[in-house]
Amino acid sequence: MKKIVTILMIAVVAVACKQPEPKKNGYVISGTAKGVYDGVRAYLKTSDERGRDVYQDTAIVFNEKFTFKGTIDVPEMWYLAINSVPGKFPIIVENDNITIEVNKSNIYDSKVSGTKANDALAEYDKLTAKLTEKRNAFNSKNRDIVRSDDSDAKAKFSAESEKINKEMLDLPYNFINTHKDNYFSLTLIESLIDSKVTDLNRLESSYKSLDSDLLSTNYGKMVGGKIAMKKQEIERKGNLDIGKVAPDFSGPNPDGKTISLNDIKGKVTIIDFWASWCRPCRMENPNVVKVYNKYHDKGLEIVSVSLDKPGQKDKWLKAIDDDHLTWNHISNLNYFNDPIAKLYDIKSIPSTYILDADGKIVAKSLRGQMLEDKIAEMLN
Repeated sequence: MKKIVTILMIAVVAVACKQPEPKKNGYVISGTAKGVYDGVRAYLKTSDERGRDVYQDTAIVFNEKFTFKGTIDVPEMWYLAINSVPGKFPIIVENDNITIEVNKSNIYDSKVSGTKANDALAEYDKLTAKLTEKRNAFNSKNRDIVRSDDSDAKAKFSAESEKINKEMLDLPYNFINTHKDNYFSLTLIESLIDSKVTDLNRLESSYKSLDSDLLSTNYGKMVGGKIAMKKQEIERKGNLDIGKVAPDFSGPNPDGKTISLNDIKGKVTIIDFWASWCRPCRMENPNVVKVYNKYHDKGLEIVSVSLDKPGQKDKWLKAIDDDHLTWNHISNLNYFNDPIAKLYDIKSIPSTYILDADGKIVAKSLRGQMLEDKIAEMLN
C-alpha cells in the first residue's frame, strides 16, 4: 500500500512540475541604455495607415536604465525609439518579461530577449541581414558586368542574381516552416499580407501549417481573418480588370428612388465617380457634359456616383443643377465609405469606368480629350 501511495505522490509531483507557468497579467520591458543621459525619453511606437507615428508607451532613462509596463491584448510588433538615438528597434510586445540592451551607436544592433518570439525575431533578423549582405556584395562585385557588352557574363549574372532574390523571397516561408509553434511566425505572416511580392496562396499555406494551439489564439484568428480579407480584396479588384463585366450596383437617386447600373446601361456607359466638393471633378464636368450631349442619342449613358458627405445632399443637388448634369445620379452621401466606391476600389476622384454594350469594362480613368476619343471610337 505504501508503494502505491508513494507512486501516486511522485506522479502528482511530476504533473505539478509540468504545469505551465501562469499567464502574465502584462508586459514588463526592462532596458539598459549605456551612454544615454538621464531624463532622455524612450518610446514604444507603431504606425497608422498613413505611416504616422502612434505612441504606445513612454519611459524615461535613469541611471542608463528604463522600464515599460502595461498590458496588450495580443502580441504585436512595436518599435523602440530613444530621443538622441537615430533609428528604431523592433520588439514583439507580449504580456511577459522582456529585456533590451540598447546599442547607442547603432540601435539596430541592440539585443532583445526574454521570450521565444523575440528570440525568433532576432534569429530572423540575422538571417535577413546575412542574405542582404550577400546580395549587396554580389552586386558590388559584378557592377562592371552590368555595364559591359558581354552577353554571356550578363546572363550568368542575371541567373545568379535571380537565385539570390529567390533565397530572400523563400526565407520567411522556410523560417515559418521551422518555427511552427512560435508567435513570431504569426507576426511575420501578418507583416507579409500586404506586401506586393507576397504569394498569398503560399502565405496562407504557411499559416495553416502552424500549430493548432497557435492558430486558436485570438491573434492567430485575427491573422487568419486578415488573410481571408486580403484574398477577397484581390478577387474584388480582379473583377475590375479590363474585359471583365462591371459589377452591378444600386443606390438612391436625388428623388430617393433606388436605381441600378443594370437598369440604365446603354450601348456605351460611363460610370463617373465625383463629388460637389471635388474641384477637379467640377472642372471636368463641362467636358463630360459635352461628351454626353454629343453621343447620348447614339447610345451613350452616364451614371454619376457622388461621394458627397453625410448631411450635404443640398450641395450635391446644387452641383448637379449648376453643372447641368442631366443624366442618372446616385449617392449614399457617405464620402469614400460609399459602398459603390468601395466595390470599385475608388481611392481618388474624379474617376471613370467605361463599359461596352455587354457591360464589360473597356477603359478606366479617362478624362478630357481621351474620354471623348474613346466614346467616339465606340459609337461612331
